[in-house]
Amino acid sequence: MFHGGGWMNYIMGGDEAKPKPLSRVLLRRVLRYARPYWRQIVGMLMMILLTTGLGLLTPLIFRALIDDALQPPGDASLLNVLALGLVLIPVLSGIINVFQRRLNASVGEGVIYDLRVALFAHLQSLSLRFFTNTKIGELISRLNNDVVGAQNAISNTLVNIITNLITVVATLAVMLALEWRLTVLGVLVLPFFIWAARRLGGRLREIVREQMGYNAQMNALINETLNISGALLVKLFGRAKDETARFEARAAAVRDSGVQRAVLGTRFFVTIGLVSVVGTALVYWVGGHLVLNGTFTVGTIVAFGTYLTQLYTPLQALTNAPVDFATSLVSFERVFEILDLPREIDEKPNALHLTTVRGDIAFHDVSFRYDNANAPHLSTVTRHGSMDNVAGALSGATAASATVGRSQARESALSGISVQIHAGELVALVGPSGAGKTTFTYLVPRLYDPSSGSVTLDGHNLRDLTLATLAQHIGMVTQETYLFHDTIRTNLLYAKPDATQAELEAACRAANIHDFIMGLSQGYDSVVGERGYRLSGGEKQRLAIARVILKNPRILVLDEATSSLDSQSEALIQEALARLQRGRTSLVIAHRLSTILAADRILVLDRGEIVEQGRHAELLARGGLYASLYETQFKHDALPA
Repeated sequence: MFHGGGWMNYIMGGDEAKPKPLSRVLLRRVLRYARPYWRQIVGMLMMILLTTGLGLLTPLIFRALIDDALQPPGDASLLNVLALGLVLIPVLSGIINVFQRRLNASVGEGVIYDLRVALFAHLQSLSLRFFTNTKIGELISRLNNDVVGAQNAISNTLVNIITNLITVVATLAVMLALEWRLTVLGVLVLPFFIWAARRLGGRLREIVREQMGYNAQMNALINETLNISGALLVKLFGRAKDETARFEARAAAVRDSGVQRAVLGTRFFVTIGLVSVVGTALVYWVGGHLVLNGTFTVGTIVAFGTYLTQLYTPLQALTNAPVDFATSLVSFERVFEILDLPREIDEKPNALHLTTVRGDIAFHDVSFRYDNANAPHLSTVTRHGSMDNVAGALSGATAASATVGRSQARESALSGISVQIHAGELVALVGPSGAGKTTFTYLVPRLYDPSSGSVTLDGHNLRDLTLATLAQHIGMVTQETYLFHDTIRTNLLYAKPDATQAELEAACRAANIHDFIMGLSQGYDSVVGERGYRLSGGEKQRLAIARVILKNPRILVLDEATSSLDSQSEALIQEALARLQRGRTSLVIAHRLSTILAADRILVLDRGEIVEQGRHAELLARGGLYASLYETQFKHDALPA
């Protein structure tokens, strides 16, 4: 049972990271994003000076109207000029504000662009481990909501602070010139402004941070349950009401934090407004007595009252400026959290680029463990009954209940692997579920780096090669085929953007998918749907094979999962794979006996170690783990139908 806040904390995913204190380092880093736009910012400052100066003229015009134009005997020509001035000043200010807004928008949108591109580029450079530990909805929230909030610090908050500073200084200068005693009275309330800001401002920043965290958690849930796989899972298990309840809880937290933010913000401005009223009343009270005593004119006190309003409005904003700026910096902190994540799979400055490779692969005493505790990750966002927990439980259950051999539950995925795969050799990987076969293949294209030992390509440590070299010469077909929600043509061109139509068709013929594509109403321009869900499993797999054929890599890594396909699709895929593997170094996680029989060598993995290797007949004769796997998994392939 969960009680009170504990239950809500569990549902909402725990505490967000504590707010970082404002520091010069953080401020300098924020201001670096404004540096490329210094010309626009200078232009804005000049326009701010102009509009501030024009605004200071209006009270002086009112004073002249009252004291000069309207005092008997009156001055009609002066009245006409002053009335025209009252119209021209807002017209000129409006025109200047339009240009200022254009510059402001160009700075703001530019900062959004810079931050989004920097974030996306950095995310592309992060390892696969990061994405297995991070919810996509959280990343979308950072790329959308937090980036917009961050640019607000530069294009709005910073500009407003500068505008208000200029206005306060200029207004105070004019007020002192008019009457220094009333000016002193007017600023006596300043300590109360500061008190209100310190009392309520810090809590307002905390609420904003909480609201951003709740938004990110809500986005994560939306992405999990509204993508095609999530929607299918929800429907199959009849959990729509449960997911709606979870969404209601997270949406309620967003709503409640929004209400808190609105109420606290209103309390803050009401308090500041009351302080302003006291200051204004004090000035009019003392100033009124001075008018009655004949110290200065009615026009002067009217002008002074107008200046007082012009002083308190920016002063009120300045009092709240640290709160506004700190709130905007919360978004920057969340953006920087991603930008500061280390690249696990990084390229050396002097990395070697290979234009051609033979295809020799060697593992030298390689060990690997999924050290998720030390992996780069964002602030923890858990999920009640989360699929992460379910997946972990299923993984453990699968490993623990392996039908052949020992339990696969262990800390290291691979331990002490040493093996040489020669150029042009077809090597099949077999072993119980959870034995480390997929991890083994992931080390070849450097999706992960070994925890110890090294993997080499043509004698070069993979860490010494450019990532482009590996991407160019290694092709991979995974068990779960991913296709973009786009046309067949676009999905194929992902492997070779400059491929001709003839090349596309040749690759698809080799993958036994061309005739199927031509049977579609739109041919190669047919849309495959979300993750290719408009296609069958066999069709998606053949498209994936065609995509790799188009890439034409020297080394091929594939998970040959065909057990769930019908016999016709499987036959077409096996024929396509045979063409694909011809003349290449091939590393295959084998699921079918035909692949094992065709292999030059079979590597048998158990608990992350290579326990046997050789050809089918010799391994069968040994009577070891391979023989047991053959009896339980592969023998039925050889039986007549």
